[in-house]
Amino acid sequence: MNVGIIIIVGVISAFLAAFIVFITYRSRLGSMKNYKFDMLESARKEGETLRKELVLEGKDEAIRIKQKSEDEYNEKLKEVRNSERELQKRESNLDRKVESIDQRYDSLQKYDQDLKKKEQEVNKREEEIESLIDQQQSKLEKIAGLSRDEAKQTLKDSLYEKARVEAQVKVKDIKESAVLNANKEAKKIIIEAIQRSAADHTSESTVAVVALPNDQMKGRVIGREGRNIRHFEALTGIELIVDDTPEAVVLSGFDPVRREIARIALEKLIQDGRIHPARIEEMIEKASKEVEESIIQAAEEATMELALPPFNAEMMHHIGSLKYRTSYGQNILKHSIEVGWLSGLMAAELGMDGQMAKRAGFLHDLGKAIDRNVEGTHALIGGEIARRNKENKIVVNAIESHHEEVPMDNPISALVQAADSISGSRRGARGQTLENYIHRMEKLEEISNGFKGVNKTYAIQAGREVRVIVEETQIDDAASDLLAEDIANKIQAELTYPGQIKVTVLREHRSIGFAK
Repeated sequence: MNVGIIIIVGVISAFLAAFIVFITYRSRLGSMKNYKFDMLESARKEGETLRKELVLEGKDEAIRIKQKSEDEYNEKLKEVRNSERELQKRESNLDRKVESIDQRYDSLQKYDQDLKKKEQEVNKREEEIESLIDQQQSKLEKIAGLSRDEAKQTLKDSLYEKARVEAQVKVKDIKESAVLNANKEAKKIIIEAIQRSAADHTSESTVAVVALPNDQMKGRVIGREGRNIRHFEALTGIELIVDDTPEAVVLSGFDPVRREIARIALEKLIQDGRIHPARIEEMIEKASKEVEESIIQAAEEATMELALPPFNAEMMHHIGSLKYRTSYGQNILKHSIEVGWLSGLMAAELGMDGQMAKRAGFLHDLGKAIDRNVEGTHALIGGEIARRNKENKIVVNAIESHHEEVPMDNPISALVQAADSISGSRRGARGQTLENYIHRMEKLEEISNGFKGVNKTYAIQAGREVRVIVEETQIDDAASDLLAEDIANKIQAELTYPGQIKVTVLREHRSIGFAK
């Protein structure tokens, strides 16, 4: 019974639970339907609102577009009306101008008619005057006994002769006055330039004297069997004269650079005391470097003296080399400085470019730094060096034309030529004998160097001997004898010289080993 009650109670509970679930589900289903309906209604209302807003915006945009179009139309209409008014104004002006032109045309026609009438009257008067003139001429011809053409020619000849005489007198006076004034002015400018430059001059020599501490040093200079002196002369190309002069030896050679190197090297050897072939080579190398430094220093001092801007390395080397070059006994570097001053001062007096003239005068003998080693005249060689180093074309022309080898194309070139003549022709500036001697020395070396296998050539003993050093691999002993004869024959055929010239060919084979 209890079980039955329990079962009944369970069934009733289950039925109640199912009923409650059913009621709950039905309630929820109704709520969901209501939510869906509300959502649809809300969406419909929002869509309607959005549609209305879009319609309003479209109407506003249409109104704006319409307003903009009307504004543009009004603006264009205004421009068209302004254009019409401008065209009407121009048309009115054109009408007035046409009317004015018509009036002027009528006036011109009337004026032309008046001119034609006056021209007819003038022509009539001219005919009357010509008739009167012909009558007068006929009467004059009868009175003078000359025709019209004859009288005209007589008058013309008389006037021509009178004018010619007067012109000759006037031209003569002008020429005399011009020459007198030109000479005075030229002399004044040149004298002032010379006085302001006032360059000193010292004649160069072809020998240098080196003092010795004692006479015993002469033997060490000569060396055993003369090997030191021979080696020294072979390396420098300078003759070393050891004679009875007390405590002194003489260096003789026409090349001033080689002579200076030899002098410095010999003084260093004497001061050092160790004199042998290896030491001689070392001292000559040091002396060569010192001379090279002195060349650059001389160039710097010269440019500073003339207040010129510095040149490049190649130009400075060539300029400094002029310190050891002479022409007719005149030092070329000093001569160049003097010509630079003279050219600059004369140019300044004449109102020209003084700095340009000074530069051109200073560089005019630049080619003499290398003319012994390059074919051509020193003027053309110097011009080529200047052109290669981008000097002004006025400077280049002044260098090339100062001996009239090329035409002068500017006034500064003429000033440089005049300054060169002034510097070279003043008293004591040059000596012809020394220059001839140097040219002969150069020619001797040039002839010998022209033979195949010759390494170096030195003219020594004032040109009485030529020492030729040959390549021992190209010239053997037998060929050395023939070479000496060939050189002597060519010298005899091409040169004129006093006495005789000795040709010595030196062929040396040297073997060197090193102990390590």
